[in-house]
Parts: sequence; structure tokens; C-alpha cells
Amino acid sequence: MTRELPLSAFIITLNEEDRLGPAIESLKPLTGDIVVVDSGSGDGTVALAERLGARVVHNDFPGYGPQKRYAESLCANDWVLNLDADERVTPELADEIRALFAAGRPEHGAYHTPILQLYPHQDRPTPGAFEYDPVRLYDRARSRYADSKVHDRVVLGDGVTTGRMTGGILHQSIRSLSHLIEKSNAYTDHQLQEMLAKGRKVSGARLVIEFPFSFLKAYVGRRYFLMGLYGVSVAATYAYFRLMRLAKLHEAGLIAKKRGGRS
Repeated sequence: MTRELPLSAFIITLNEEDRLGPAIESLKPLTGDIVVVDSGSGDGTVALAERLGARVVHNDFPGYGPQKRYAESLCANDWVLNLDADERVTPELADEIRALFAAGRPEHGAYHTPILQLYPHQDRPTPGAFEYDPVRLYDRARSRYADSKVHDRVVLGDGVTTGRMTGGILHQSIRSLSHLIEKSNAYTDHQLQEMLAKGRKVSGARLVIEFPFSFLKAYVGRRYFLMGLYGVSVAATYAYFRLMRLAKLHEAGLIAKKRGGRS
């Protein structure tokens, strides 16, 4: 029997019944303390999580960062691993995490972890495809998720050093292109509120160049061209919603100007 690590894991959810199971199952070899914070699922997400042994707590969604901060606070251990409901730990990463704790306290206070994207038609990531490596494994006593409602990233405490894992987390973020469009539209609405709160403005020149620049960034810079024609679709959707977040900000400014003119 595998020795349980001094580690907790947490996941935030909303209507993830079709994807949550593999995420929880991938965590079981590492910890028995799996926390799921649900914000009001109308499907079988909560029942599934409880059936698989997770501790489920309801919390109305206050934004990505605040929700993850709340989930952190519920964990039994200071060392925590965060997964999204559409992710799962690879066996390679699980072995690496066990080795990290084998000698006792890990060397660093936080660890970057590669996120490997899976698309609906794939069983494994595209070789050579773009990946990013945020901090997902960390000591919450020294570092915490940011308070931002949009950007869910870990803010490192003073003096905290980071290491880098080589094993990855598989991420199947979209169910279909329709789901990607729906998800991106909701996300740009959250971005709009944050930009308005910060007093952000957008120029006409930026609006004009945003789509072609973002398409090239995704198709070439993020290597979506490796996925063939499907990569064109994903890059175009990415570019469209990079534009739309600015277009929504521009529209909000026009509406505010019109209202100001009436007063």
C-alpha cells in the first residue's frame, strides 16, 4: 500500500460531472484529503465527488482567485496540489511528487508543473505542442492564490524559491469548439469587469491589430500549426476572444460616454 503524503489536493467545480472523475482518481495515489469546492452544479458533480471520496463544500462563485483561496483554506495539510476539474495528474508526475516527499520536506516552497493540452479528438497531447508551467504544487503557509477574479495564479511569499517538475498534468479544457466559444465569452465578461475596475482604456489602433497579432501568436508562437487544420480553428477562436475582450471594453466606454452626455 502506498504511503499517504503530507499533501492535500483541491478542485473547484461547476457542472463537471462528465470530466471530474479522472481528476479525482488521479489524485488518490497521492492523498486521501481531496477537497472539492462546488459553486452550485445542477448535474451530478457533487454526488460523483462524494462517491469518489472527496470532501465537498459549497461556495457561491466569487471569481477564480478567491474561490481557489477559499479551497486552500479547507485543506488539512499545508502542502497542496491544485487541479482543475478538467485535468488529471500523469503517472510520471505522481511518481515525481512521491519522490519529492520521500526525503521529508521538499527543497523548494513551490513547484512549477507543465500543463499538457488535450483536445476533444485526442488521446494524447500533440508532440511538441505548446505547454505552460504555472505553480500548482506549493506550501500554502508561505504562498497563496491571488485575489484576482480572473487570473488564478499563485503569489509566492517572501523568500520562497521554486522548483520545476518534469511530469505533467493533462488538461482537456474544452468539450468542443462550441464549448470553447461559450467558455471564452464568459471569461471575457470577467476580464471586462476587472479592466473597468482598473480604469483601463483601449485605443483604436489596438483594436485593429489585436486579431491578426493574436492569431499569429497562437498559430505560430503557441505552435497550434502542429495540430493541422484543427489548430487553425483553435488559433482563430483564441484571437477572436482576445479581440472581444477589448471590443467589450471599447463598447462599455461608448455606453458610459452616452450616459454622461445625458446628465
